[in-house]
Amino acid sequence: MPNWGDVQNEINQQIAIHQMGAQQSFDQVRKKYLELLHQRTKGRNIIAYYSGWLSKPPMIGLEINDEDKNGFMMAVHKLDRTKGLDLILHTPGGDIASTQSIVVYLQNMFQHNIRAIVPQIAMSAGTVIACSCKEILMGKQSNLGPIDPQVRGVPAYGVIREFNRAIREIKKDPARVAVWQTIIGKYQPTFLGQCSNAIQWSNDFVREQLAKEMFADDINAHRKATKIAKELADYRKHKTHSRHIHADECKKMGLKVIEIESDQTLQDLILTVHHCYMYVLMNTGAFKIIENHMGVKLVKQQSMVAAPVGAAPLQPRQEVTEPAGQAHLHHAGI
Repeated sequence: MPNWGDVQNEINQQIAIHQMGAQQSFDQVRKKYLELLHQRTKGRNIIAYYSGWLSKPPMIGLEINDEDKNGFMMAVHKLDRTKGLDLILHTPGGDIASTQSIVVYLQNMFQHNIRAIVPQIAMSAGTVIACSCKEILMGKQSNLGPIDPQVRGVPAYGVIREFNRAIREIKKDPARVAVWQTIIGKYQPTFLGQCSNAIQWSNDFVREQLAKEMFADDINAHRKATKIAKELADYRKHKTHSRHIHADECKKMGLKVIEIESDQTLQDLILTVHHCYMYVLMNTGAFKIIENHMGVKLVKQQSMVAAPVGAAPLQPRQEVTEPAGQAHLHHAGI
C-alpha cells in the first residue's frame, strides 16, 4: 500500500492524466482508500475525524467543539447503523462538554458498536472518545494522551496541587504568604472550584464509559475502569498535558488495544487513509474534516487569501459536500 510519497505521486497522476483539479484529485484518491478500508473491515461504517492542528497555526476551531456535531450528523445520515462504526481519530482534544455530547450521540446511533482507530495522535478529549469505544486500533506510531483537564488554558491538577502546596508552606512558615499572595491573587473567583469540578467530570465520564463500553461484559469492569482512568489522569506521572502515551503503555494500563500490525493489509490501508488526510491538511486551507466512507464530508477551511491591510480578518468557511448527484452547499462565515 502507498506511503506518503506514493500518495503524493498518485494525486499528481490524477491531476496530470485525468486533467483533474487539485481538490478533486485529493478527494478521489482519499475516497478510493476509504472505500477499500470499508471493505477490509467487512462493511463496517467509517467516519474520519481529522483536525489540522499539527500543520496549521493556532486558531479557533481546531479543537473538538459543538460545531463538530453537525459534521457527524451529516456523516451518519443514510449509513446502515446496524453495521457499527469505526471512528478514525486525529485530534488535539477539546471541550469536555462537546466531547460527551458527541460520544452519546454516536453511541445512540450505532447501538454502542464503535471502535476507535488512532493512526497517529488522539490527545486529551480525543483519548476520552477512544475510551468510549469497544476497542482501540493503534500502531507502533500511535499515541493517546493524558485526560487531565485544562481550565482557562492551564492544567486543573496543577492549579489544585499548587494551591495545596501554598497552604502547606504558609502553615509551616507564615512569612511565605507574601510570596504566594502574588500567585494565588491572580486566581479569579470560583477558579479553584471550576478546576475541581473539571477534574471530577473528566474522571467520572471516562471511568463510566470504560466500564459500560470497553469492559461491558467484564465482572471486574468497575475496578479496571477506575484503574485506567486514574492512570490517564495522573498529572504527577505524566508531568505535562502533551505527553504521548504509546500503544504498549496503553495495553499495560489495561485498555483493549488491537495492534494494527497484526493485519498487514489493514495496517497499510489505515496508514494510507491517514496520509491522504494529512496531505490535504498540509496542502490546502482545510483545517478540519469529518467524512464517511461514502464521501459525504464537512470541511472547514481557512481562506488562503490574505485580507487587505486594515480590513477585518477573513473568517473560516465551512464546506458541506454530498456524493455526486446531490446538493453541494457552501456556508460562509462559520
